[in-house]
Amino acid sequence: MSAVTEASPKALAPPPRGGVIQSIRDSLVIARRNLIRMTRIPEVVLFGIIQPVMFVILFTYVFGGSIRVGNSTSAEVYKNFLMAGIFAQTVTFATAGSAAGIADDMQKGLVDRFRSLPMARGAVLTGRTVADLVQTAITLVVLAIVALIVGWRPGFAEPTNIGKILGAFGLLLLLGYAFTWIGALIGLSVRTPEAATSGGIIWLFPVTFISNAFVDSSQMTPWLRHIADWNPFSATVQACRQLFGDPGLSQSGAWPMQQPVWATLIYSVLIIGIFRTLAVRKYRGAAG
Repeated sequence: MSAVTEASPKALAPPPRGGVIQSIRDSLVIARRNLIRMTRIPEVVLFGIIQPVMFVILFTYVFGGSIRVGNSTSAEVYKNFLMAGIFAQTVTFATAGSAAGIADDMQKGLVDRFRSLPMARGAVLTGRTVADLVQTAITLVVLAIVALIVGWRPGFAEPTNIGKILGAFGLLLLLGYAFTWIGALIGLSVRTPEAATSGGIIWLFPVTFISNAFVDSSQMTPWLRHIADWNPFSATVQACRQLFGDPGLSQSGAWPMQQPVWATLIYSVLIIGIFRTLAVRKYRGAAG
């Protein structure tokens, strides 16, 4: 009699294809799969747009005129001060959706299915984050239109131009993409999409509110102001206000507030480098 041994799924899986070009191709295939899925579930995109629009309207008409920006409590000044913070909050809150989506894919066994394909291991996560970036870009376009309707005017405090405005939105998308990798790691680390949603959003509240997004950080207590000034989120908000020509630029001597564009680029690249490495390693461990 001959002994029959059952090969493990890992042994049966074809070896992943290597090379940067192949990895990009595989990532684009996964991104396309996720974008098609979004079009088939339009309510996900719709609800993702409604939430930031509600923030714009509520903050504009509820807090406008009651919060001091510099030496002014004007509703018009606060409205233009606010928008960079709302834009930045929108791109970072997309993290929760990324975490929940990846956790859902894990729960449904898509990891095992992708393991059977000769594809780059990191392509599954990269494709997902790219698809989420496209959804975030669509949300930002709609949000910018709503902001213009309620009275946001680029160049309100300082002259600006279309190149600077597009550069600001580019920084926002870069920060959003960086944060989706944090969401990817969270999604791989929990067991259910519900836990991923909670884990993906709870830490964002201190990040976004201990910042210069909604209030002038100079009005905070000294120890809290230092945290806000070195917050990567605050750097992006400061950079956007600078490029949009919005009022309320922080006068802090902290380096991220003095060089916010460079700070945003450095912070975002570091976040992508660190959390992409951790997420891909976690994915490989889950697939092993």
